[in-house]
Amino acid sequence: MLVRLMYASRATSALVEADLAAILRSSRENNPQEGITGLLCFTEGVFVQVLEGGRDAVNARYRRIVADPRHSDVTLLSYEEIGERNFAGWTMGQVNLQRLNPALMLKYSESGRLDPYQMSGAAMAALFREMCASGAIAAAEL
Repeated sequence: MLVRLMYASRATSALVEADLAAILRSSRENNPQEGITGLLCFTEGVFVQVLEGGRDAVNARYRRIVADPRHSDVTLLSYEEIGERNFAGWTMGQVNLQRLNPALMLKYSESGRLDPYQMSGAAMAALFREMCASGAIAAAEL
């Protein structure tokens, strides 16, 4: 059974570009073995991630994230059983907010900035789908 899980969390320490690159590299190396695909967005100290895959694999990954001391305020935004993946093309895609039209953010949020703690899970999911359609996802895979 396939599921899609979306969560938000706050980084417990400042991250630099190299830190984020290491997280993506690790995800892209490990996710294929677990059958997990998805997207990661990091901005202003906040992570938003979508994970898709088998229920057991996705649940196990989420438990590791919740227990990871690099994350605080881990909040489940949505969890659903799915018939097919929306993000099958990425072992872990990266959202590039610089390529995002600011009007798209305003479509789904009060302030025009990405704050998953102030958005519904449905709005975040719709925003991620539109990000894919608009080319705001870095498709480079390792």
